[in-house]
Amino acid sequence: MNCGLRILLMAGVFGVPVPDETLITFIGFLVGQGKLHVAPVWLAAVLGSCIGITISYVVGRLFGTAAVRCWGRYLHLTPERTQCVEAWFQRRGKWLLAGGYFVPGFRHVTAIVAGTSGLPVGTFMRFAYAGAALWVSAFMTLGYVVGEDWQQILSTIQRHLFLSSVLFGGALILAGSIFWLGHRKRS
Repeated sequence: MNCGLRILLMAGVFGVPVPDETLITFIGFLVGQGKLHVAPVWLAAVLGSCIGITISYVVGRLFGTAAVRCWGRYLHLTPERTQCVEAWFQRRGKWLLAGGYFVPGFRHVTAIVAGTSGLPVGTFMRFAYAGAALWVSAFMTLGYVVGEDWQQILSTIQRHLFLSSVLFGGALILAGSIFWLGHRKRS
């Protein structure tokens, strides 16, 4: 059970479409029913999440810079813009590693950007692994506390998380478009 949980969460955090939150919440429900012991499944879930996000970080570290050099011009990623993103990520982006777990789709990208930006391994591990522990703890606690109603509660939470991530993504696209148009007019 623990090995399977670790593998599923590793794959899900890396980007394979696995219903991570549903799985963790169900595990919390099973702990509440006395069918599983909390410590081993919590540890397996955190380890799987940490392994998955570390793989994403390594992919960004190994291939991110080359990918930006190769395809960046099509996305208007100049060396100056890339350096700006790297500097911002070094200062503030590490917090996205911890909080990004709670935004669907976001956790898959933050580690790749962290690796590409050259965020030090120690900093990456502190923030990403703390985020994994918080994320697993939150959804396991949800399943444990709400019991039989875990599916309904989780569905409501996921709907709100999806809506907020769509709104956040839309705001980012709008801000990026305004920045791009303003920069283009100055050129």
